[in-house]
Amino acid sequence: MKGYGGRILLVDCTTGASRIEPLGETTARALLGGNGLAARLLYDHVPAGIDAFDPANAVVFAVGPVTDTTVPGNSRACVAAKSPLTGLFFDSTFGGRFPATLKRTGFDAVVLTGRAQAPSYVVVDERGARLEPASALWGRATRDTVGALVEAEGADADAIAIGPAGERRVRFAAMAHYWKNREGVSGRGGLGAVLGSKNVKALVVKGARKTELADPAALKALVDETREPLKKGTQALSTFGTPFLVGPINALGALGSYNLRSEVFAEARAVGGEEMKAHYHDRDTTCLKCPVACGKQYAISAGEFAGTRAKMPEYETIFALGPMLGIADPEALILANDLCDQLGMDTISMGVTLAFVCEALERGWLKASDVGVPFGWGDWRGMLRLVEMTARREGFGDRLAEGAWRLAESVHPEGTRLVYAVKRLELPAHSARALKGLSIGYATATRGGSHHDTRPTPQYAPTFDRRSTADKPAFAARSQHFTAVGDSLVLCRFTSERGFGLFVDEPYARMVRAVTGWDVDAEELERVGERIVNLERLFNVREGVRREHDVLPWKVMHEPIPEGPSAGMYCPPDELSAMLDAYYALRGWDAAGVPTPARLAALGL
Repeated sequence: MKGYGGRILLVDCTTGASRIEPLGETTARALLGGNGLAARLLYDHVPAGIDAFDPANAVVFAVGPVTDTTVPGNSRACVAAKSPLTGLFFDSTFGGRFPATLKRTGFDAVVLTGRAQAPSYVVVDERGARLEPASALWGRATRDTVGALVEAEGADADAIAIGPAGERRVRFAAMAHYWKNREGVSGRGGLGAVLGSKNVKALVVKGARKTELADPAALKALVDETREPLKKGTQALSTFGTPFLVGPINALGALGSYNLRSEVFAEARAVGGEEMKAHYHDRDTTCLKCPVACGKQYAISAGEFAGTRAKMPEYETIFALGPMLGIADPEALILANDLCDQLGMDTISMGVTLAFVCEALERGWLKASDVGVPFGWGDWRGMLRLVEMTARREGFGDRLAEGAWRLAESVHPEGTRLVYAVKRLELPAHSARALKGLSIGYATATRGGSHHDTRPTPQYAPTFDRRSTADKPAFAARSQHFTAVGDSLVLCRFTSERGFGLFVDEPYARMVRAVTGWDVDAEELERVGERIVNLERLFNVREGVRREHDVLPWKVMHEPIPEGPSAGMYCPPDELSAMLDAYYALRGWDAAGVPTPARLAALGL
């Protein structure tokens, strides 16, 4: 097959044995790779009902047909497992150089199962896998670990590693990859904790296989055509990185602050892209062969933290550790982001969990003595301390490490009403109240509170009706197909949306035809997206998900936005119920949200 290695590597971490299985063309065409292939492998290999930390859970690393080609934003990989935070299917993507190097091993997916007897790391090359001892790396930060592994395995090797949080099974532990100071973080869903539960500190990849294209000239023509719109569409990202979103979204009245008490943050300018660039920008960073360079390295030149150099906090991180906690100190956000990356934790879940703590303290549901360190709205020093305590499960950090939902359940009978989460996954910085497409999108998303299922980007267009529920179920479904296809190709969301389109359309079909030689059209790709969404839903249905789980945070359904340009917006239960009816009908699911046999048969499932 063109565009593929045609092989899947299955590694048993308990014994160290591995075996190679072929990836057939029928499966590849039906699911593309990445997200779709990972969903199939997890459905087939992970027994229903097991705990996420059971050795039988699998961690799948997968790439797609466009990985390591000339398509802009191609160096992304997908990692997937049953999530310890949600108990459901979860996949996350990350960039850097690792994805291209994984593709060069000739394996389209690497599946890790079992549990190593002692701390280990897994090395995958073109021949297969081996386990190496990692006791000397246990307890070390992600960047140190990756540096040590590349030194040990050679400069052509790439590594992605967990930090202390993953070792201690923090339910939102992340993993991180470093290459030329460009960080690629698989942040959400606690997949780093699943690796930790397997006693696996890192995955190292090295290989030199080339990806063969069916029609290089056709691919070059497509890339040339999209170069100008891509450059224009990513100008703000190239200049400021994702923090440029702070200003316009705050101006829309859609930037959650003080645990959703408001969606306008008075001090947003201090933590926005323009101010951050003016005071802290050191240099741009980029994933392998990407023209956008949305990554930034920051440097603090004066004051208490002078000499600090760290990755720019992304927009989602700024929201969760900034406005949601009433914190407007940009240096505190730079430090907190770096701490989370080094310790290996999701910044969104960390911040939203701490926002719950702030409100619970204010209501008297938690006492200062429960938390153990001074903390409350605006207290960034307390925030930094609690981040460290969470990663090490120290004191109150042991409870924070369970995530906002489980913590809230243990705090007060009505505790979960204060939590901004769907299916136990804390929500990101795109408003579930001010964007009606995200109201239904979050409720039905496979991953729960993730903006990578239904996309916010189209909803920020001035011509998009974000206030009405009309056509939003159809929008959510089509957007979910788009993200499933994008994560299966595997493509960066920024380059795909701005270069090739916001939905599955002809440019994507041209891309797949040029890479694989298959005679696919946009309609077939749309069905691929639908097939993947249904496969993920089947995994979740097997875990007990039904209509009653397709809900929004209590505040989103019962407390209208109190002020600002989006004042009065929310999604009451009857409105959500009507959208669910329409969404299920479009999907061919029954009233309980279970895919019907007829729809599954039509999709070849």
